[in-house]
Amino acid sequence: MSPTGETPAPRGAQRAALEPFEAWDFEALRPPRSRSSEYNEKRLAARRRLEAIAKAVTKASKDAAKLEVRTSIHNPFPPVNGGSVERLWAYLSRPKAHKTKLKRQLGADLGKDLDQAYRNGYLCVALEADVLEVSFRIHPDAWFDGRNLTRRIEAEGLKPLLSLLNELEGFRLQLSDWKGEWICGQLEIEQLEEFFRFYEPGEHLLAVQQRMPVPESMRDTILTPDLPSHLVGELARLTVLRHFVCWAPENDLLFG
Repeated sequence: MSPTGETPAPRGAQRAALEPFEAWDFEALRPPRSRSSEYNEKRLAARRRLEAIAKAVTKASKDAAKLEVRTSIHNPFPPVNGGSVERLWAYLSRPKAHKTKLKRQLGADLGKDLDQAYRNGYLCVALEADVLEVSFRIHPDAWFDGRNLTRRIEAEGLKPLLSLLNELEGFRLQLSDWKGEWICGQLEIEQLEEFFRFYEPGEHLLAVQQRMPVPESMRDTILTPDLPSHLVGELARLTVLRHFVCWAPENDLLFG
């Protein structure tokens, strides 16, 4: 486990079977259970289900084949999660070889924290007590991926990005916690112009996400055998966008 609570997938691990979610995957994240080690095994099972979904994406999409899978910790650990596990996640982020090359470009000071997954543009599948999330996210600390995107927009305009986003019906483009409505599949060029007038890499979160409310009254709709495969497909849809946005040796708008 890293100091940030990330757990790398075991090297050489076999692809795990996709298992349907269970009610405890969500209820173990609800306070006060989220603060109790008594529910660690329940959260570990949920974490493994998320990890299996993320690994399956690397098999389902050529653009995700080399992405690194990380998962969050499932036990209350004050230095990392304040002693309360209210969110579990699996990330798919920049391959190790690309991190090494980017570190060389950024230099020792700026590149030292790239091993932390959130400092790279990443795909995410996550659980909270009443929410299921599938997303592509650029944290403010992954400013180089955000800047790579804005440089690409400067070079190519917004139409290529608009086309990609409008192929992602069911997702929303999000700027930090702002209340703007940028609905993928319905976006007009003027809406993207508005978004990028305000978006500043290093200052704002950029996300393309589905956050699906799943309160207990709706739980039966997601505790189904086919849902994990559906989530794999939704994450695979996001891999083309991640490939378009994030810095890579073949997608270098920062230094090339």
